[in-house]
Amino acid sequence: MVKIYTKTGDTGETGLLGAGRVPKDHPRVAAYGDVDELNAALGLALALEPRDFARPLLERVQRSLLTVGAELASPDPGTRAATLPGAPIGPTDIRAIENDIDSFETHLEPLKNFILPGGTPKAAALHVARTVCRRAERGVIALSHQGALNGSLVPYLNRLSDLLFVLARAANAQAGLPDVKW
Repeated sequence: MVKIYTKTGDTGETGLLGAGRVPKDHPRVAAYGDVDELNAALGLALALEPRDFARPLLERVQRSLLTVGAELASPDPGTRAATLPGAPIGPTDIRAIENDIDSFETHLEPLKNFILPGGTPKAAALHVARTVCRRAERGVIALSHQGALNGSLVPYLNRLSDLLFVLARAANAQAGLPDVKW
């Protein structure tokens, strides 16, 4: 049986996919770590009732976030292409999220004020995921200053945070809870 611990990170370094080792506080590691945290936050949101709320959509997003993480962990384009199980994040993924936002927004009252995050546990978890997504976006932007990245990653994360905001509102609306205005 293979053990979960390898001890290879005990010196404060970690391996990138096909690109050697870097310190664990390297901006690349921070960026994919934030994306991993976002994926875990979505897992928490999915675990909360109602468990079927937007489940296929959120699971699709979780799969896409694994792709984002793999792209960030693979600085070499050749290794990245060989590592990804499918296509890299691209304009089609961004359009899909925009379509999801539009679909959910048609059932919501138009916003005229800022709102307080919270409501149902499901909505609160989606708001937390939204803020983690914003942090992941900032991390990817910081990493982009060090070299070329897939130009769709930042727009994808930007749209995703918007989607999570809309989903939080939709979860509250489905539960009959109005937005709490600021």
